[in-house]
Amino acid sequence: MLTAILVAAPALSQEKSLNVVGAGGSLQTAQRYAYYAPFAEEFGVTVNEESYSGAMAKVEAMVRTNTVSYDVMQVEQDDVVTGCDEGLFEPLDWSEFGNPDDFVETATQADCGVGYFVWSMVFTYDRSKVENGPKTWAEFWDVETWPGRRGLRKTPKMTLELALMADGVAPDQVYQVLSTPEGQDRAFAKLDDIKEHIVWWTTGSQPIERLAAGDVAYSAAFNGRVSNANQEGKDFALEWAGQIYGMDFWAIVKGTPHLDLAKQFIAHAIKPEQQARFPEKILYGITNKQALESLPAETLTQLPTAADNLQSALPLSSDFWIDNQETLSKRFETWLSAS
Repeated sequence: MLTAILVAAPALSQEKSLNVVGAGGSLQTAQRYAYYAPFAEEFGVTVNEESYSGAMAKVEAMVRTNTVSYDVMQVEQDDVVTGCDEGLFEPLDWSEFGNPDDFVETATQADCGVGYFVWSMVFTYDRSKVENGPKTWAEFWDVETWPGRRGLRKTPKMTLELALMADGVAPDQVYQVLSTPEGQDRAFAKLDDIKEHIVWWTTGSQPIERLAAGDVAYSAAFNGRVSNANQEGKDFALEWAGQIYGMDFWAIVKGTPHLDLAKQFIAHAIKPEQQARFPEKILYGITNKQALESLPAETLTQLPTAADNLQSALPLSSDFWIDNQETLSKRFETWLSAS
């Protein structure tokens, strides 16, 4: 998808353009409202939007062939680290963006990224069709009590963690178990239990669309997408038990011809007034402490970082996935292709 935000500006400014890549759907709508449009208006810049599924192969090809067309990207927590190590993203100096003490700690710890929102993987179902639905991942896996197709993200990351929690592993023990060959076998065996019932998704909008269409009965989904659907009139459950939460980052693609403008965009996007606009459109957490303090109490309680929502939560381990992504991705692909 490619869209552009155009604003009237002096002739010199009209030559400025920036290509920003997000995850599409309601998330990108919120980013347009909070970040893209205000930046375009204030600085007289054309912001060209694209969306992607999170795969880094295209980015790597651009950088290796010196044909970079992406400037700023939304990237997941482990990808910002591995991408930095592999030379795909520009190293960033926090002195160009603000005081690190003004942000939640994880947001400032990546050498090539600036953390800007906290998301959560939860599960959902249509309460207009299911009166008493599952409340835990173990119950989500119970296709006899709650029949119907299940939506899961088509990646080992988060999917294997969900399988272990469904098999009775406590959230604070998941990565300890998953770090062993026996634990990995256990996760894949648990996925075997519902393999024939799974409908895989690759973009954040798909589980909501499929749930609305009746293509799945229950689905893992990002919390903000579920909340947005409910704001638009749906009655989708949002089950926080066993949520997996993580952070997404702004990163600048190595070799962009618009490096200074890309840095200017990020610095603007993490200001308190810009970040405070983001949850107005999608209920993800934000990283600027001043912005967090300005949010209404009713908004704070609906974020992944609310105390009640964290009681049985699992923080996504970037360290684990940096070490194990390649091996487990290969095994996951082999498992998918097996009958």
